[in-house]
Amino acid sequence: MIRKTAFVSLSLVVAAMLVVSLATAAAQTSPLEKLPYSGAVLMQRAISAGRVIPNQGLGYHNPFALTCSPAPCVVPETQASEGGNNPVNEDPITANPLNSLQLITGGNDYNCSSLQGFFATSDGGTTWTRNCLAVESGKSGAGDPIVGYDRLGNVFVGGIDLTGSTSVIVVSKSTNAGVTFGAPFTAGVNLIGGVVDKPWMEIDTNPTSSFVNSIYISTTQFATNNDSEIGFSYSRDQGATWKTLAVDTRQKYPNIDQFSDLAVGRDGTVYLSWMRCSATGTTGDCGGTVATMVFSKSTDGGVTWSTPITMASVTLAPDSCGAFYGCIPNTSERLSNVPAIAVDASGLARNGTLYSIMYNYAGTQLSVQVVHSTNGGTTWSAPVKVAPAIQTHDQFFPWVNVASRGQVAVTWFDRRNDTANKKYQPFVAMSLNGGASFTTNTPETSVLSDTTKDGFGGAFMGDYSTNIWAGTTLYHSWMDMRTNVSQDEVGGIRAH
Repeated sequence: MIRKTAFVSLSLVVAAMLVVSLATAAAQTSPLEKLPYSGAVLMQRAISAGRVIPNQGLGYHNPFALTCSPAPCVVPETQASEGGNNPVNEDPITANPLNSLQLITGGNDYNCSSLQGFFATSDGGTTWTRNCLAVESGKSGAGDPIVGYDRLGNVFVGGIDLTGSTSVIVVSKSTNAGVTFGAPFTAGVNLIGGVVDKPWMEIDTNPTSSFVNSIYISTTQFATNNDSEIGFSYSRDQGATWKTLAVDTRQKYPNIDQFSDLAVGRDGTVYLSWMRCSATGTTGDCGGTVATMVFSKSTDGGVTWSTPITMASVTLAPDSCGAFYGCIPNTSERLSNVPAIAVDASGLARNGTLYSIMYNYAGTQLSVQVVHSTNGGTTWSAPVKVAPAIQTHDQFFPWVNVASRGQVAVTWFDRRNDTANKKYQPFVAMSLNGGASFTTNTPETSVLSDTTKDGFGGAFMGDYSTNIWAGTTLYHSWMDMRTNVSQDEVGGIRAH
């Protein structure tokens, strides 16, 4: 079962097992294999092979408040993770639909022997309960955390468990707001004989939906020859039983499907997005190539899916550091491009409008952009940039969500306040006109993060950072390096 853990003693155990050499990052080479798997899986393999050991950090810091005028106002930020000596990265976050003060976030937590940590609050982030996910018997944890609430008072968390060259998606359930969890159980399996990777969880919490409380998990299914396809698992009985199926046709390598996301509409329609690229770039992978952002939907609770269509085409960042999908400029960090998707379920004028966010590399900088659809995903708008037209800095790891009153909020990492274009801050902006334009970009913290302080010497800071609306507050969970090792920070804005 998931257990509360003495993080200091566990971090010493993990630290005794593992390291990253700062010289590795300085040489602009990655200790991660050039494979199409998620960063969490590749880091677990690097740790197991002895190529990587997390650096030590400075521990927990106290939250501090920022204010802004006019509204929206930045909320006090707080560190959700335990503040151990080892890094925490990749930050899913979600809120209880019945209690906006209850949140849960998680991370690839290298203070946990399973590499999967989860952090729950029942007071809007003032205090946090911290747990490590256990693993199924005979397996090892590989991170890639997922989180969700249903409308019955249950909290679900999960991630990847590995057995040799294969894996499963596991999920664990809490009935006491994330204070304790039961034993993990298999929720998603591989359909084509290799690694099931990069899960994302959404739960249908729409009270009028025919599928309310259904749990949905999207995945990437990898074969041993690196063929891939997007998979989907669902449960109608609070996780007791699961069905796994393929959403689209198998992609023959070098074509690759990866980085899926989910959203659920007011009527129960399930929306699914992912990236498709071809490993035909000049470095033998997807870096620097043109990728398509793909969309499909299901109106029967995930049993059948529409023919996939393209939402947008983007250019991925070049591979300058040995990372399969490209690198964050001026770093040795791998860069994913998750086309996060959100739907307006407000029941108001723009109900059903879809939004997807992604980055595009225009040859000099990474730019965050949003596309939207007003006809259920049949057609999509031209991309709209979130930042000002004149841009001299990089933006990456974007996410999007829609409030109950229809405000569209986007978050991302931005380097505009570092003249060297290396350090970043979390930023937020909103659209009040259906994605046609975005408000003033607002930093969520005054502290800049240095990727070389990620706890792996600049080799891995995670693959994404996410947000969620809880009432009129947008909470953003991000990787923060102010303590010289990555931790899970939660902040955001209050809308009025």
